[in-house]
Amino acid sequence: MSEPPDIVLVNPGGRERIYQQLGGELTAIEPPLWCRLIAGHALDRDRRVVIIDSEAEGMGPDSVAAWVKALSPTLVVMVVFGHQPSASTQMMVAAGESCAAIKAAAPEIPLLIVGGHVSALPERTLAEEPVDFACKGEGVVTVMQLLEWLDCGAVEEPADVAGLVWRDGDDQIRVNAPAPLVTDLDVDLHGNAWHLLPMDKYRAHNWQCFGDLGSRMPYASIYTSLGCPYKCSFCCINAPFDSNRYRMRSPVQVVAEVDRLYRDYGVKTFKVIDEMFVLNERHVTAICDGLIELGYSDQLNFWAYARVDTVKKSMLAKLRRAGFRWLALGIESGSKHVRDGADKNLRHEDIVGIVRDIQNAGINVIGNYIFGLPDDSPATMRETLDLAKELNCEFINVYSAMAYPGSGLYTQAVDNGWPLPESWAGYSQHSYDCKPLPTEHCTAAQVLKFRDDAFHEYFADERYLGMVAQRFGWETRRHIEDMACHRLKRRIVEEAETI
Repeated sequence: MSEPPDIVLVNPGGRERIYQQLGGELTAIEPPLWCRLIAGHALDRDRRVVIIDSEAEGMGPDSVAAWVKALSPTLVVMVVFGHQPSASTQMMVAAGESCAAIKAAAPEIPLLIVGGHVSALPERTLAEEPVDFACKGEGVVTVMQLLEWLDCGAVEEPADVAGLVWRDGDDQIRVNAPAPLVTDLDVDLHGNAWHLLPMDKYRAHNWQCFGDLGSRMPYASIYTSLGCPYKCSFCCINAPFDSNRYRMRSPVQVVAEVDRLYRDYGVKTFKVIDEMFVLNERHVTAICDGLIELGYSDQLNFWAYARVDTVKKSMLAKLRRAGFRWLALGIESGSKHVRDGADKNLRHEDIVGIVRDIQNAGINVIGNYIFGLPDDSPATMRETLDLAKELNCEFINVYSAMAYPGSGLYTQAVDNGWPLPESWAGYSQHSYDCKPLPTEHCTAAQVLKFRDDAFHEYFADERYLGMVAQRFGWETRRHIEDMACHRLKRRIVEEAETI
């Protein structure tokens, strides 16, 4: 690039702080979706763009700052969305450190921060972080309008930059009118900026490649929709969109992107980022039909999120033929009372039935469970673990309930004075500083200890390990046993045990 770029988009790293020792080999390294979306939008408007994926490159804040200074762009954008909505907050530590390093190295370069966490707490973010601007909203329109304002000399105040949060001449924080959501995803949010990313650095989660652990690379994540129409109290997915609006890409464009990644980069292992992929049957069916028509769907390995109450048995055979080998289900709790309190109304028999239907179709299931929801007690958390062991899914994720900024639980926590983590690192499920919500019946330390003990109990269960060996082979069983040797250190648990 002969001329300085108009925009440098930075994806912050910090895996070791977020995941402790798990960040080395077990976790995925995903292409940053919103860096791609903003970059593609800008490239279509003849803007010069560079993406610095410091997570994939393993770069620290000083290296990021040196690269930014050398590029000398018109605008730097710190993109803090994460690879799923709740990850945005935990990434704020690394993002803040990189912002501080950039401002120290090149204070003259304007710095904007965008993301889910930022959109949930825009004024606080601008007040606390070493940045010039923050964004309330998804960021695409705001970035382009801010760039135009800078191109014009930044003489007037940026009061007309939609979605911008800024300081006026009296050092007062101002929040501009919101930016409109992009409506034509295929034209304006296609994200075709793969050539700006280090494609040889991305890898899938270990569990997605059970039975063939060598197939974790190359890897890519794509999206087919944005937003979610549901309102689960623990979820913050709609914070950047400020609505429950659900927008879909054209299935034709989704399939074309998969084909491009397969042919240009050899990608066969994919994640569908949508928080709710298996939702609109016509949308899902059209994508599956297109993937099958490519002629190589038997080589593909997709995973995607689904809800128990939106998966239809009639869809499953086609999903498997299209290359979907894993579905992640938000089961959350084994207690109906606790699920109802979290706005997740499901019956036990429905959960068991759909899990068995999915497995019978040849698709593996990841069960997602949450300990420490507001109505949880030691007994109901035990119900959740017992349900997990009864279902015996091919993999599970176990979480402790967090009041993520932008979620209903966060609003409840603030209104009721519930204790929150002292730092953004405390919102990471796997960090040393992790601090979940307490319940009426359990302290935060008890919830976290139960979560960690549940993880080890599940993955050491002989029924589970026997199923894994039979389904994926002994190498995968040994891999899981090695994985379960990693015991996370937790500050609040250690402190509670010393009292």
